[in-house]
Amino acid sequence: MSIGSRIHRALLGAPRDALDPQAFHKLSLIAFLAWIGLGADGLSSSAYGPDESFRTLGQHRGLAVFLAAATAFTVFIISYGYSRIVEQFPEGGGGYVVSTRVLGPKAGVISGSALLVDYVLTIAISVVVGADQVLSFVPENWLWVKMPLVFAVIVLLTILNLRGVKESVSAIAPVFLLFLFTHALLLLLVFGGHLGEAAATAHRVQSSLSHSSKTLGTLGMLALFFRAYSMGGGTYTGIEAVSNGMTLMREPRVQTARRTMVLMTVSLAITASGILLAYLLVNAQPMPGKTMNYVLFDRVMGHVQWLGIPVGRIFIAVSLLSEGLLLVVASQAGFIDGPRVMSNMAADSWLPHRFTSLSERLTMKNGVLLMAIAAAAAVAYTKGDVSRLVVMYSLNVFVTFSLSNIAMMVYWVRKRREDPHWIRHLPAHTIAAVLCLGILGVTVYEKFTEGAWVTLVVTSALVTTCFFVKRHYEQVVAAIHRFDQELPGPEQEPSFFGVTDLAAIPEPTAPDAAAPVAVLFVGRYGALGRHALMAVLRMFPGHFSGVIFIGVAFVDAKAMQGRPELEEAQNRTRQALEQYCRFATVIGLRSSFAMGVGPEIAIAAEKVAHEVQGQFQKSVFVAGQLAFEEDSLWNRIMHNETALVLHRRLHHHGLPMVVLPVQLSLQPSVPRGGLLAKVSPQAA
Repeated sequence: MSIGSRIHRALLGAPRDALDPQAFHKLSLIAFLAWIGLGADGLSSSAYGPDESFRTLGQHRGLAVFLAAATAFTVFIISYGYSRIVEQFPEGGGGYVVSTRVLGPKAGVISGSALLVDYVLTIAISVVVGADQVLSFVPENWLWVKMPLVFAVIVLLTILNLRGVKESVSAIAPVFLLFLFTHALLLLLVFGGHLGEAAATAHRVQSSLSHSSKTLGTLGMLALFFRAYSMGGGTYTGIEAVSNGMTLMREPRVQTARRTMVLMTVSLAITASGILLAYLLVNAQPMPGKTMNYVLFDRVMGHVQWLGIPVGRIFIAVSLLSEGLLLVVASQAGFIDGPRVMSNMAADSWLPHRFTSLSERLTMKNGVLLMAIAAAAAVAYTKGDVSRLVVMYSLNVFVTFSLSNIAMMVYWVRKRREDPHWIRHLPAHTIAAVLCLGILGVTVYEKFTEGAWVTLVVTSALVTTCFFVKRHYEQVVAAIHRFDQELPGPEQEPSFFGVTDLAAIPEPTAPDAAAPVAVLFVGRYGALGRHALMAVLRMFPGHFSGVIFIGVAFVDAKAMQGRPELEEAQNRTRQALEQYCRFATVIGLRSSFAMGVGPEIAIAAEKVAHEVQGQFQKSVFVAGQLAFEEDSLWNRIMHNETALVLHRRLHHHGLPMVVLPVQLSLQPSVPRGGLLAKVSPQAA
């Protein structure tokens, strides 16, 4: 191995075998680990969601009781909606999938794009706020390390996620558990210490509400309450993570996902609403340069000493450090679910197809890298300013929440004749949709000029890009369809090949191992592969005694959803290779095929090529490469260059290979032309 390969192996680990029966087990998460990997985003919001809500109340703190109740209720109602999504759409994809299938592709791409931008900002804000928490314990002259620290953490998390989701979750589990322990202890101390003061606390709340009613009036109180409720919208981010990450769940997936959802919902509801009530009970007052959680911890534990040791101060430091680290852990939601949303959108041709690809470690390499780069760009753009990031962050998730619940309302109405209990599900989705639309409206109104416009512009630009990508792939599909009509297979036009009875076509005969053979790399069965074979025979007339077809069962994100999906990918590839052999038989060639399986086509194909060359010493390898009229960066991004990569790899090992350009015109009125246009079976 080269030095670069050794470094790559040390950082990311050895390749995984997609055919390993334990591959899915090793990649999947039990409910507890899924709670850690996907629930940290929601729990970490208790570091700033309740803080923002409570500050908005100002001197009218009695409303915090109702705010805490509303927060817990909202968590449960949104979680209930996503639990139904998990049950009805167990293949994953969350809001993007349900919006696409129920409301249509346009609603789906809006939901998916909003969620992608939200996940990028999840990474950015989590890492930045986490750095602020940790650096609050260092002298002011050390604050220059913030930006280098933020970028270093993003790089570290990127490497962990390139190694694999399970590895990254296991590495951060201690931080998650430390946060739970310190905050559970805090809430127990607060509520336990005020049990005997219930009457006095109730009187204080009643007095505050009476004062608010006199000074603001009923409508004023409602307006203030709803504004505070909306400003704490960041509390609910992360609830959708389970439905998006279904492919990570240990079988049975739905049951594991439901357990994960229960753990996430209960922990978030108790922590967020509990902290709001704790602010009220200890009469926490905002302090310049300090978070409300710092004030809370200081009120409860700041004075505690034991044998002269400031145990309370140590506990505060450990607790806030756990908050800071948990915020870093929360960025996992972006790294885990962001690439999966991208994969679903790429499978529907809204994003480049390369985002469905997996690495040798069976991770979504392209998606992870793009999320990391985008998050780093967001941090650089805002210069690590938390206030700007919060404004940009607290918007898009409610676009997805709203569309998802509206879609589920429509879904259950459509199912009314099939499910007699459909009416039971409507109230929860209706309430959730109203709440989410209300929070979205207030957030846009309150924060549009403060930076919300940036999120709207970026999301709109992404949606527009998705439509351009979709249009490109539709043009390519149409062009390939025209291509198929130029050289149909014997199945479509038997007479073109002089075939009268398809059933009478003999079984393929293997080529002579001692004679020259052409080894053709092919994908799906179609005119591209047929044209490539005819062109080879025309270029080397009478030279080859037969042909070997090599195909790779591409292990993408869809194929790794479970063993049946992987077997389907293998069967699909095998059937295509058998059809190519049938075509070779019709034109009078001996043929056979070899198949590889893997997440990286070039690597899997190279492995099979070495095996074929060992058996057929006089083989020449051939592959077709799409050649568009314009060699632009756009076309390179939209389509891989597997043939060229494979060409370099085989030449490195001294194996002869020819790459044939397959010209493809995206203009319906323009003839395709080019090298392969006039090849016919007779010419072969």
